[in-house]
Amino acid sequence: MKILLAGGGTAGHINPALAIAGYIKQKRPDTEFLFIGNKDGMEQRLVPQAGFPIRSITISGFQRSLSPKSMAANLRTVRRTVTSSAAAKKIIKEFQPDLCIGTGGYVSGPVVRDAARLGIPCLIHEQNAYPGVTNKMLAHRVQKVMLAVEAAKPYFKDVPVVVTGNPVRGEILTADKAESRKQLGLDQRPVILSFGGSLGAQKINEALVDLIARSGKNGRYQHIHAYGKYGGWFPDKLREAGVEPDDCPNLDIRPYIDNMPVCMAAADLVISRAGAITLSEIQAMGKPAILIPSPNVAENHQYHNAMALVDAGAAEIIEESNLSGAAVIEKADAMLHDEATLAKFSENSKKMAITNANERIYSVVKQVLNLL
Repeated sequence: MKILLAGGGTAGHINPALAIAGYIKQKRPDTEFLFIGNKDGMEQRLVPQAGFPIRSITISGFQRSLSPKSMAANLRTVRRTVTSSAAAKKIIKEFQPDLCIGTGGYVSGPVVRDAARLGIPCLIHEQNAYPGVTNKMLAHRVQKVMLAVEAAKPYFKDVPVVVTGNPVRGEILTADKAESRKQLGLDQRPVILSFGGSLGAQKINEALVDLIARSGKNGRYQHIHAYGKYGGWFPDKLREAGVEPDDCPNLDIRPYIDNMPVCMAAADLVISRAGAITLSEIQAMGKPAILIPSPNVAENHQYHNAMALVDAGAAEIIEESNLSGAAVIEKADAMLHDEATLAKFSENSKKMAITNANERIYSVVKQVLNLL
């Protein structure tokens, strides 16, 4: 069996594809996989790291601005739309897959479209509550649309859909809170985990300074915070606020979190963006959260992701336009000082979790390919 996967641009599109491939590989070790990614996307690093081969095409999206720079970029996109389709078709014909799976991002558009035109069965997986443009365009070309959440259903009219959830790493499902706290050297005081993504979200970093500095001074909370690639200024901001992070044992301030299952398991409260995979991990662990959706994403999908949890009583939201140090402190204190409310958030979050997404997706694959 040969499976072609296409998805890229962000880890939120790449990691689901890797999880799908990894699970199918466990079930059917003889399966051959090939990924198609954007030439300059992070998939060029993540896919080989996971042990899968990847081929490249060059594709980009249209910009809405009418500035000369944006118009020039849109002309390049038009040319790339033609050349990427030809490149995708060539790769597909060479690999001859039995199935093509798209997980979103610009790169999945020409790959899934051309695979469908060549008569290859196709599936797409949508990670967000508000679907991306690419998946909405592809929905009528595929055998089935796999959704992460029920809230996405209304956006796919007259097409076969199934709610599978987002694939979640096995370590997320098995991490233990007490063991994780022991591993991190944490005590019984409340633990806050905060992050804004691998690059770092400046607005989140700025808003967290006051809360973390206060904890450094009074020791009320233990705090793990990742400031990201472009947030190297953050420790100095804490020093300006009167706190030396290296001298505060209750503060763990670092550029990246490379042991997320352990850190999230240890946390009583998570403060983060509202990316689809992050939210699926929060739900799988039943973690109360304060969500700060990024306004700089396609179709404002992080806001819709966050509101799915807010409406279920599983999280609080602070929109970036209302974000401040005082707002974060107010919500964090209110949640952490009310154990009954915190427990209810945790219970509601856990209820939303789909922890067998890999099995559900594999069932769809078997159904489409008529596998026993």
